[in-house]
Amino acid sequence: MQSITPRRISFGSLAALFLLLPLPQFTAAQTPSPALLVLNKEDNSLSIVDPATRKTVAQIPTGEGPHEIVASDDGKLAFVANYGARTPGNTLSVIDLVTQKELHRVDLGALRRPHGLAFADGKLWFTAEQNKLIARYDPAANQLDGLLGIGQNGTHMLVFSKDRTLLFTSNIGSNSITLLQRASDPSGWTLTTIPVGKGPEGADISPDTHEFWAANSGDGTVSIIDVAAKKVAQTLELHTNHSNRLKFTPDGKLVLISDPGSDTLVIVEAASRKEIKRVSVGRQPEGVVITPDGASAYVALAGEKTVAVINLKTLEINARISVGNGPDGLAWTVRP
Repeated sequence: MQSITPRRISFGSLAALFLLLPLPQFTAAQTPSPALLVLNKEDNSLSIVDPATRKTVAQIPTGEGPHEIVASDDGKLAFVANYGARTPGNTLSVIDLVTQKELHRVDLGALRRPHGLAFADGKLWFTAEQNKLIARYDPAANQLDGLLGIGQNGTHMLVFSKDRTLLFTSNIGSNSITLLQRASDPSGWTLTTIPVGKGPEGADISPDTHEFWAANSGDGTVSIIDVAAKKVAQTLELHTNHSNRLKFTPDGKLVLISDPGSDTLVIVEAASRKEIKRVSVGRQPEGVVITPDGASAYVALAGEKTVAVINLKTLEINARISVGNGPDGLAWTVRP
């Protein structure tokens, strides 16, 4: 039998061999369409999640304490309100969802605690909670181009009607909702202040625009405003511990209210005004977003680093998505 003498391979020869081998290609996953956008307020970051795989495809730094997020109509940009933590925030993050990078961090100067967001007419509208006003940012010019005083304490959330003729703010510290209507007034709007329950926070307008519902975090009620009459038509005693967000389903049949005080999602039938289910979703539910087809709701669980996925036919949790620390603000975006 022929003996085989082991061959010595020098380090240089081994290196040369590796140079001949193809290198693995590492590329970042593209932003899907649709995409779920999740703000992690304890990590100061944005997670881009693929709803099909329920996996995070990118995580992008933001300013401190990001609370709310909205996307542009073309799905290319996301805007983040950097609310701040102990120190009041005064910046907005403008995120390119295609390159998955922060393009600008907009310095708001004296405006403090930016929070509620809406994208309309090619511009970003936001509340400045400490300044008792709404401001507007033009992303094309990269500058603020409007301020509108509300005069109420804790101007927090911001909601547009679909036709953009109505705009609402929830004012936590003044126990009020502000209804703004487009008009020939020099400011472009007329303003009506509507008293509601204690600490209104989460709020939404019905798809038919006839009603505006405000979840009152301080007294466990929901104030239902008759939009045409500009006053509260009914108050629901839901006994929530600290309601945080409120959203209508696209068909207007259901209203979802997150209650971090009891770790539940409260589901109300809009027509009957009756609570139909209280889902134990997990620790500290906050932000809520509903898919345009009304099939699913996503609920950010700030105390669990996850987002719960709710099947809106069965009203059961059918999945959980791992994200960063302190998930709160959510958005859903689709590129046309």
